[in-house]
Amino acid sequence: MIDVTALILTFNERENIGRTLAALSWAKQIVLVDSFSTDETIEIAKARHPNITITQRRFDTHATQWNFGLAQIRTPWVLALDADYELSPELIDELENLQRADEISAYEAKFEFRIFGRALRASVYPPRPILFRKARCNYYDDGHTQRLAVTGLTRQLSGPVYHDDRKPLSGWMRAQDRYATIEARHLLATPVAQLNFQDRLRRKIFLAAPLMFFYLLFARGLLLDGWPGWFYVCQRTIAELLLSVRLLIEREKLETRR
Repeated sequence: MIDVTALILTFNERENIGRTLAALSWAKQIVLVDSFSTDETIEIAKARHPNITITQRRFDTHATQWNFGLAQIRTPWVLALDADYELSPELIDELENLQRADEISAYEAKFEFRIFGRALRASVYPPRPILFRKARCNYYDDGHTQRLAVTGLTRQLSGPVYHDDRKPLSGWMRAQDRYATIEARHLLATPVAQLNFQDRLRRKIFLAAPLMFFYLLFARGLLLDGWPGWFYVCQRTIAELLLSVRLLIEREKLETRR
């Protein structure tokens, strides 16, 4: 097995962190960077894994927080996980048997989206690099989130990561509104020619939300997943509506300044 340290970022993740760490019982080293949680996140983390190092840092942006975490790691490989990511048994087996390949810089994983433990047949959550060489990668901010810049080859892992965020809906709404504000400013500041097709649709205010609703419900079949499917469809539609509202607000601010 490759020499790897798991890196996790947290802020008030008591509903999730226990499951994430339970799937890392095999990990020899874990670094947890906490943004001064006010719930029991730290206590749960300390109790769930014997080899966890916890450090705290005030959150400013996702990329700087992740890069701070990378600076705490001494192994050549990093397994970077959000606090609501849970490694599947298939992925754990794959990681434990992964052989060293000098030409590969990162491994990307697909995600199985779950609503309170119940798997959905589809989502709009894209594959992401979760395992990478520290010396060949670093994070940069992109809108409301971060992306990993990889120097070298990226390969796909077979096993999925379960994405299962069980925090209260009220917290999700606050986070989405904050993300929508950052994303709206990013979309308006970026020339249209540099935006991908999805982001161009988002700039056509209130077009993305109904498209997302019908796409997920019918084209991706979430209508057949019962209430978890409806829950996810409504969440993603609300997120697009919030972005449209924030685009209107930010556009008006720009017009006022002229």
